[in-house]
Amino acid sequence: MTEVTSKSRAEQLIIALDCSEPERTRELVSKLGPLGVGFKAGLQLFMSGGPSLVADLALRCRLFLDLKFHDIPRTTASAVKEAALLNVWMINVHAAGGRKMMAAARDVLAEMESRPLLTAVTVLTSMDDSQLVETGVSDGAAERVRLLSRLAADCGLDGVVCSPLEIRAVKKAVSPSFITVTPGIRPAGEAGNDQSRVAAPAEVIRAGGDYLVVGRPVTGAVDPVGAARKILEEMGTVI
Repeated sequence: MTEVTSKSRAEQLIIALDCSEPERTRELVSKLGPLGVGFKAGLQLFMSGGPSLVADLALRCRLFLDLKFHDIPRTTASAVKEAALLNVWMINVHAAGGRKMMAAARDVLAEMESRPLLTAVTVLTSMDDSQLVETGVSDGAAERVRLLSRLAADCGLDGVVCSPLEIRAVKKAVSPSFITVTPGIRPAGEAGNDQSRVAAPAEVIRAGGDYLVVGRPVTGAVDPVGAARKILEEMGTVI
């Protein structure tokens, strides 16, 4: 597992490139990259630009490939291996895929000379307790996140993706060095949009969060660099 205690605040901030235009994506990376932040490529960008765009971006920046693999162990391991060959910095799978699936993903990366971080999605930040009940999960988001975090750690993963509200619980249940990647970050005063479990940047830092994922508040701003600087200021660093 990798600690981020020596990381600068800028290194802890990950900008979600949730768009479909490759040139717009490259423009954002060029503008925001000098701040020292990382970036995230999700399903929308992957479907529009494909592996070639991901590989190109991975040469330009520290890139988290957020495809949330969730399939039978062999298929997941194969997909994770192909993703790692794109030279990305971080990959994720769904913890709900279970022990065998996560272990298969871990094992295939262990064979590589230089591997990306491997994290597991616990409960999507768009879901609340009532929505979990509809899927048959009755113990609530917080307990579900704790359970899946312990399982991911037991499988040898580097960390989990969870909401800001569960950071302290994850660290307590596993270890302070177990990485938390937190979407659902909203600058002070901004709406949560389609996210249910959210927090402001400063709250995440106080809770001991490692990586904060922010999308629309930055990429949808008239001045993305200014918006990113504001978030970094909220996190405790003025650039």
